[in-house]
Amino acid sequence: MCARCSAILATVVRTAGLFAVTNLDDIVILSLFFAQGSGEHGSARRVVAGQYLAFAVILAVAIGIAFGASFLPKEAIRYLGLIPITIGLRDAWKLWKNRQRGDGGAQAETTQGGPTVRKVAATTFGNGGDNIGVYVPVFDTVGTRGTISFAQRGDLILTPASCAASPPPATASTTGSTTT
Repeated sequence: MCARCSAILATVVRTAGLFAVTNLDDIVILSLFFAQGSGEHGSARRVVAGQYLAFAVILAVAIGIAFGASFLPKEAIRYLGLIPITIGLRDAWKLWKNRQRGDGGAQAETTQGGPTVRKVAATTFGNGGDNIGVYVPVFDTVGTRGTISFAQRGDLILTPASCAASPPPATASTTGSTTT
């Protein structure tokens, strides 16, 4: 195998590995969204669109932070992993503080026609702190070319793969019962 082919293969394998490690939790969430929209026309399309939208925003945020991190001293880069922890703690605090209010608004978005693009995107982005925390140091290390390569492969190839890896939604059988 030529050196260039070997380098390309290594990049593809690293990209797939990084994407898989940071998106295992998304597969579970996507499965729940597909199940919510089971049997609803256009629901799967909205779930996939929401996933693409969220992943594009996650990449944009990670690239922006990595660009900003290039102005930081190298010793400070390791502390960027505290960003998703801080976001998680802040969100946990908000949930704890508002625990008496219930969940009324979120349920209303999924009752007719399955989940919306906005709901899927917001949930996926909210769950993407680990992605950002991992991507920023990687993007800072691999430079512009590696970041572009990751974005292309991740967004164009691996996002639909993560949607496809979600278990198929339940479908209605001819007897009217739900099967998987």
